[in-house]
Amino acid sequence: MHRRSLLLAAAALPLASLPAFAAQEEAIRIMKSPTCGCCTAWADHLAAAGLETEVREVPDDQLWQMKEQLGITGELASCHTALAGAYVIEGHVPAADIQRLLAERPDALGLTVPGMPVGSPGMEMGEEREAFDTLLIKPDGRTEVFASHG
Repeated sequence: MHRRSLLLAAAALPLASLPAFAAQEEAIRIMKSPTCGCCTAWADHLAAAGLETEVREVPDDQLWQMKEQLGITGELASCHTALAGAYVIEGHVPAADIQRLLAERPDALGLTVPGMPVGSPGMEMGEEREAFDTLLIKPDGRTEVFASHG
């Protein structure tokens, strides 16, 4: 078993006890802090784009442990972490980027939008927008630009 597969399996273990997570492999499983509103807005963005989501609120310390187990370093981190099939989705990644990832199925750990850029999905603040990149996280932890926005 590859390290990545082992880490993803270990991270999903807490979810296995929840029938909704176990039964719907197609759903994007979102782990977020109970107090984070932008994470809920991001989940709503995914649902509006036709993606099925399952949201699980977890304590912050457990969320950060999960990020570490999944290979999300501090410079790649944002406020929430999701699993889309075998891929990690970190932060305010646009739904279209996730759909492209799932269609193309590159050899990668997943996608991230580090930080919380204003204007990214779930971080809308009127007309204010920051340009941001969605990064593809390679199996070795390196990144490359997957999509640019703004």
